[in-house]
Amino acid sequence: MTQGTGHGGNGDRDRSSEEAALSERLGNLDQRLSELRDRHVKTEQPAGDGGDRAARASAMALGFRLSSELVAGVVVGAGIGWGFDRLLSTSPFGFIVFLLLGFVAGVVNVVRTAGAGQNRRGGS
Repeated sequence: MTQGTGHGGNGDRDRSSEEAALSERLGNLDQRLSELRDRHVKTEQPAGDGGDRAARASAMALGFRLSSELVAGVVVGAGIGWGFDRLLSTSPFGFIVFLLLGFVAGVVNVVRTAGAGQNRRGGS
């Protein structure tokens, strides 16, 4: 019976040494994975910076400017039309006319602003 007890004790030591070895391997694997992730992130970031990011920011700024000019034209036209309708009691004709005029003015401003870069290239 003493041999069975001794054998059980060795089994426990074997299991704990196996668990320690597995835990050490897991720690090494985790460390290698984190190093690979850090390298991957470091190589990705410089490629994303630079001209591409500046070009996107410039394009977004131009898009916001063009959309705000169009919306502003429509809102100002609608406001003037509503004002005329209130003063002259011509509802809804003043609102409709000035809303359309505001839309046309907004489109003209957008075309003028968008075409400004092209006019600089053209000679005549």
